[in-house]
Amino acid sequence: MISGRLFILAFLVPGLICVAQDQQPASKPAEEAQPAVSAPVMPPVVPVPPAAATGIANSSYVIGESDMITVTVLKEPTLSGNLLVRPDGMITMPLLGDIKASAMTPPQLSMDIAKRLKKYIQDPNVSVILTQINSKKVYLLGEVAKIGPVEITPGMTLLEAISSAGGLTQYANTRKIYILRNADGRHAKIPVEYKKALKGNSSLNLTLEPGDTIVVP
Repeated sequence: MISGRLFILAFLVPGLICVAQDQQPASKPAEEAQPAVSAPVMPPVVPVPPAAATGIANSSYVIGESDMITVTVLKEPTLSGNLLVRPDGMITMPLLGDIKASAMTPPQLSMDIAKRLKKYIQDPNVSVILTQINSKKVYLLGEVAKIGPVEITPGMTLLEAISSAGGLTQYANTRKIYILRNADGRHAKIPVEYKKALKGNSSLNLTLEPGDTIVVP
């Protein structure tokens, strides 16, 4: 009997060991290494250069009170700079003191300054640029989007002035637009052919003068 029992145990033990091995949880496979995620590369910051200073170039423009001008004397930075024309029409420069600037064009003022500087500098090279117009205005009345004064720029035309005022209203009578201009102490009435000017007839797109009043019935 004992030998029979030993035989049975010898037969069962290997089977139990195999079952136990099958029930053990399988070991987790090693996790695959995740590729390193690099931080997003930002584009380089490129500094934006400041806008170049621009001047209003017009040799026929007559400088007036409160206008801003830039006087440049070549190789003389201490004599160059931005100047405001005072209400008395004068500007003030180093070495030269007060100089009359109003009622002169930029080229005329350049020549005058250069002539004065010859006492101190050999062959001075002077340029004058109008940078801001504050003295010259035209006026718009009637059926325009914005009634009142508009700063005049060199060579400003009728259509440009109306555009600066926001254009005409829907009630504007384009056939009766006119310009009032002070000529020799008298008000001259200049009729305007607006529609023809608008279609591209440049001869009818009149150039304005300081003090003009555009009337839109």
